[in-house]
Amino acid sequence: MTAPTIALAPPTDLSPRVRSLVPEDFAKPSGREEEWRFIPNGAFAQFMEPVEGAGHVIASASAATVVSIAALQSSWLPIDRPSAIARAHVTHAVILEIPADHESTEPIHLSLSGTSGVSYEHVEIRFGRFSKATVIIEQPIESAVCGSIVVTVGDGSTATVVNVSDSNRTLESLLTWHADIGRDAHFTGTQVSLGGARLRVLPSVSYLGTGGNAQLLGVFLADEGQFMEHRLFVDHDRPNCTSNVVYKGALSGEKSHTVWVGDVLVRREATGIDTYEINRNLLLSDGARADSVPNLELETGDVASAGHASATGRFDDDQLFYLQARGIDEETARQLVVRGFFADIVSRIPDAEWQTDIMGRIGARLGVPVEIVGDDE
Repeated sequence: MTAPTIALAPPTDLSPRVRSLVPEDFAKPSGREEEWRFIPNGAFAQFMEPVEGAGHVIASASAATVVSIAALQSSWLPIDRPSAIARAHVTHAVILEIPADHESTEPIHLSLSGTSGVSYEHVEIRFGRFSKATVIIEQPIESAVCGSIVVTVGDGSTATVVNVSDSNRTLESLLTWHADIGRDAHFTGTQVSLGGARLRVLPSVSYLGTGGNAQLLGVFLADEGQFMEHRLFVDHDRPNCTSNVVYKGALSGEKSHTVWVGDVLVRREATGIDTYEINRNLLLSDGARADSVPNLELETGDVASAGHASATGRFDDDQLFYLQARGIDEETARQLVVRGFFADIVSRIPDAEWQTDIMGRIGARLGVPVEIVGDDE
């Protein structure tokens, strides 16, 4: 059993978080706040005030509907100023309902697109009781986006959601992604971050009953000049629930910068929980910077297991030597090592075609030949 890591005086107090639909309830960030201290100067400034003439995000999938945001009765509340502004000014929401007891054998693909140069987003995915389905979301490629994804996982259901952020390299995206997990339900949320000039994703999880299980997975690949931040929050507020967080990132190029912050709060009433989080970063060149901050706060010692880990390093010379000894040139060997680094996460997507698609995108970014990308030995 992993020994619990108890933070008696954590660097951030995870408990009191402002949640509100009113943007004015959140002060405009100065950059000195813990939640914003890694953000480059001037980044996401366009989302700190309402954008006149902003559009909204729509979905091309027939399974989803686009409705007026005024018709929603969602209990989710924004957690920062940009998400509150987006929620207050978005006009339409994308809604996907998975009926109770329904089992989908094929992934449901939501291809999103913005209606303006800057678009607000609100997506709600609701898994009915005892349903089972996989949803793949592709974020807009040609629109700056600020908004939220809200997932409700009904009791006893098995829900998989994959969010692929691969937008134009000149654009910014800021997404809040929250999941409520029902009794004895299983949720896997995978974030794939590849594109955009600056990207900030805030996944979070809370539980609606005992026995809930959350798997939060992520892969991110940043190259020259890109900034990516993934800031997670797992709120264990029910007993006998589990969570597992695994995020892997690779960086190359001058001034590429990634941030991973994993916050796990185990409340006093959440006895018997099992939680672990890990972040691994691979530096591919000089000038790249990876910040990794795992936080674990326990309000009770009555846990089954709790822990966290973080590691950042360069290539394993033994792996490179092994490949080069078999006639593979150094550049291709490095690319294959990175591909293998991500394979553990990508292979957990329950659809072979989407596994191949995402590995192909990673390979294209790395410059791996097509015949090698398709070789899944």
